[in-house]
Amino acid sequence: MDWQYQLISLYVFICKHYPHLSGYCMRYSNYSNLRFSDEEVLTIYLFGVMDGKRHIKDIYDYAHRHLRCFFPQLPGYKAYGARLNQLSDVFVPLIELIQHSACCDLPDEVVNLTDSMPIIMAQRGRRFHAKVAPEIASANGYCATKNLHYYGVRLHVVGARRKGLLPLPHKIGLMDAGIHDRKAYEQIEPEMYEDTFADKAYQVEDNPILQKQNYTLYTPPKKQKGQILKDAADTLLSTAIASVRQPIESLFNWINEKTGIQMASKVRSYNGLMVHVFGKLAAACFLLFKPI
Repeated sequence: MDWQYQLISLYVFICKHYPHLSGYCMRYSNYSNLRFSDEEVLTIYLFGVMDGKRHIKDIYDYAHRHLRCFFPQLPGYKAYGARLNQLSDVFVPLIELIQHSACCDLPDEVVNLTDSMPIIMAQRGRRFHAKVAPEIASANGYCATKNLHYYGVRLHVVGARRKGLLPLPHKIGLMDAGIHDRKAYEQIEPEMYEDTFADKAYQVEDNPILQKQNYTLYTPPKKQKGQILKDAADTLLSTAIASVRQPIESLFNWINEKTGIQMASKVRSYNGLMVHVFGKLAAACFLLFKPI
């Protein structure tokens, strides 16, 4: 897609839906200079992320050098960053609008895949000194895949499996990094009505297949205490479940590759964290759902 067409289409989409989004960032002030509109703030940030820029400074510098003809009232960097943080609450409903606006055909019988990804704000020894966004972030996060202790949050996603394609995320949540995946999943469990595939962290009482009234949860079998080798049946079940849930890991890898969402070391406030996580998710959803 031509970059100019993509930029204009993105701006038109945001302008079309902003009357609904504006209620989430209402400002009560006697005077507010909006010659540079909220729609322009959002468009520049999302377009920069979709174009591969990782940091707000890089996005602003690119807009300042190359997009002045589209945004002649672009303010200074500090003013732009402050305006963007004021719009942090807009990105969650924007993601919902993108999902609803896209024409995505799902099969009649949906299979859900769920997993989580760390959002790392500080790691190793530096995690004990980090104090950004204490409302939601904590220093007791651990990523088993990377064998890494970190300060930050965890992004939880439930996606609908599609054959040969990346899953379509339809439930997204952000929680304290120290909360176990199973505890986080229990909060949405009453809303689940389709079979769900997950990793061992979601297992209940060492039961790989958990039958609920409204759905079934499939997880790979764990070794029992003192067990050295898995039974052949458990190995086959683990392989089958892993092959089904592999696309959710591919989704996380794709989102991180496109947006750099996993590393949030430059975030300096709670609003900045919301922009980093949900802003980049909104950009990823534009690329995945293609509503424009």
